[in-house]
Amino acid sequence: MILEILGSVLLGLGLSWAAAHHLADRLPALRTVYAAGPLGALFGTYVTHMALGAGHVMATLVGALLVASVLLSLLLRPAGAGRPLHRAVPS
Repeated sequence: MILEILGSVLLGLGLSWAAAHHLADRLPALRTVYAAGPLGALFGTYVTHMALGAGHVMATLVGALLVASVLLSLLLRPAGAGRPLHRAVPS
């Protein structure tokens, strides 16, 4: 179980790094991205481990990777939507 947890956190960090590297303009603050990946992977590990039971390490890590990628995909903004421009209100 310890190796599953450690592996899932490392997979979540790696996925967060890849998302932040390739999609930096479409993601919120890096602190949020680097927190969401490992937390999603830990949650995926928990759910997959409870569903499959002990002895399915690779399947548990795949479940962790899938849940982490879904959580990170929820952070994405549309491609054309940048940061909002603050315009001065005419007086």
